[in-house]
Amino acid sequence: MQRRTAATTDWLMTMRPLVNFCLVTIVCLLTAAQAIAAEHKHILILHSVGREFRPWNEYAKHMRAELDRQSPWPLDVQEHSLVAARSADLNPEPPFVDYLRALYTGHEPDLIIVVGAPAANFIQRHRKDLFATAPMVFTTVEQRRVRMSELTEYDTVVAVIHDFRFLFESYLSIAPDTKTIAIINGDSPNERFWQGEMRRELKPLEDRVEFRWYDKLSYEDLLKQTAILPPHSAIFWYQMIVDGAGVAHEGDRALTRLYQTANAPIFSHDDAFYGREIVGGPMHSALAGAKRAAGVAIRILGGEKPGDIKTPPTNFLPPRYDWRELQRWKITETLLPAGATIDFREPGVWQQYRGPVAFIAGVILVQGALISGLLFERRRRQRAEVQSVQRSAQLAHVNRFAMAGELTAAIAHEINQPLGAMLANTETAQLIAKSPAPDMNEINEILADIRRDNERAGSIIQRLRSLLKRTPFELKEVELAGLVRETVELLSRLAATREIRLESLIDSASLPIRGDRIQLQQVFINLMTNAMDALAAKPDAARVIEVSCIRRDKFATISVSDQGPGIPPHLLRKMFEPFFTTKAHGMGMGLSIARTIVEAHHGQLTAENKPDGGAIFHVRLPLMTAAN
Repeated sequence: MQRRTAATTDWLMTMRPLVNFCLVTIVCLLTAAQAIAAEHKHILILHSVGREFRPWNEYAKHMRAELDRQSPWPLDVQEHSLVAARSADLNPEPPFVDYLRALYTGHEPDLIIVVGAPAANFIQRHRKDLFATAPMVFTTVEQRRVRMSELTEYDTVVAVIHDFRFLFESYLSIAPDTKTIAIINGDSPNERFWQGEMRRELKPLEDRVEFRWYDKLSYEDLLKQTAILPPHSAIFWYQMIVDGAGVAHEGDRALTRLYQTANAPIFSHDDAFYGREIVGGPMHSALAGAKRAAGVAIRILGGEKPGDIKTPPTNFLPPRYDWRELQRWKITETLLPAGATIDFREPGVWQQYRGPVAFIAGVILVQGALISGLLFERRRRQRAEVQSVQRSAQLAHVNRFAMAGELTAAIAHEINQPLGAMLANTETAQLIAKSPAPDMNEINEILADIRRDNERAGSIIQRLRSLLKRTPFELKEVELAGLVRETVELLSRLAATREIRLESLIDSASLPIRGDRIQLQQVFINLMTNAMDALAAKPDAARVIEVSCIRRDKFATISVSDQGPGIPPHLLRKMFEPFFTTKAHGMGMGLSIARTIVEAHHGQLTAENKPDGGAIFHVRLPLMTAAN
């Protein structure tokens, strides 16, 4: 027993140094771990124009989350914003430099993360005055916006590449009918730089699409312009820091308002804007970029020298598209590039509402039997409507013949003038031809006069034939101002024989409408001849009819006014009823037919008394638009 105890004691004495070494090692490791855990890392994040300006705010948010996730040390993060970057004025920078210098004198941050190009330009201008040896990461910046020649051994860059031509061609490949692209970009110094780059890169596409720029407009005016873009347009959203009126736009509100008012799809270069308003396409990834920047930041905090870390700039990621926007703007999925991702696809109606759909289908089958019973009645009603339209057209044709009878004397007189001139010219030409030395130049002039008079007579006859021609109601493009002017010319001889002065005020601008030329002329003739009848009892000096044709908004208004006795107030509502007339020999169908014709053209025919005496009739017709 004693020998065993002694052996044990000798073994313990032999192992004591090893045990002591292990204990010391464990204590050192625990102490080092505690020291590492207790060591805070101080990080300064310098924002470009504000913490909530997109896309930089999305990168910064993801970067903070990645730093917290990857860092083995507690992080003390302070953030500042370079508000002065919203304008080209450098005067506010010195006070901001003094503020940062005073704030960090004696305890420079362990790392400075510069977010965005304006902040990168600022820090490079004042590197020596502020943080001469502090490690620095330039991120969320395009490589052209960093002055690479001025980088120090304490700097590293995590940048991206903008390829605007590739981006725009990618959109045109899925919307090949696009003719106009509105580019939304503000008026801050950074935005002006990128406008110049975009103009240069997109120049080869100018023969294919029209580019519109709005950087000098206020945002309110910009919204008005993008709400009325022509068909086959698109909108490219780059950014909106400061608009042309000097107003800053922070957060999401600017893009949201554009989406609410714009009449064209919107695409962008960065997925920080993706998820609600943007169609999609090739874009930079805020999450991927933040992960890369955070990884570089952790390496620097761990002891690596920034100048030794070389991170190649990244290009656009494979395209992603918002299914909801594709549906809204009718962009077919067959045109999307191979490998494209489609997000936010909604399940079909059958998957979402199988029970209700089955129930509705049963109801529809039941209703089908009821609807089939109504079809026969509907066909009868349609037949009656067709017959009514045919009879109305026949009645309008009869009415035109009645009006032509009143115009006969004036038309005959108008035709006699060119016929008489032709006869006189013919006789003169015969006399010249019989002379010993006929003057051929004078004969040629006489023949030209005869031809002009012949064309004039033919024009008069053609107008009368058009008025009397029996044709179905047919909508074609009609130049309304010219039609009113022609009608005034047609009735001018009748007015002269009645000793009435026909004055016209017709808009010189084009007034195109869709209508039936013959029936509309019938309306104007009816109104003007009614006005002549109203002046029958007036003295010569007061026999004036005014005809005007002007544009008012999206409508043309033709007015016919006279100085007659006016319309008795109690008869104003009955003027357009069939068979109502105040004339001794009238049928009472003229105004009724006129109103029917005007309403068939989606217009209005109204009458009122003028304050100074007489009546005025207004015909209001919708003008043609680009969509027509």
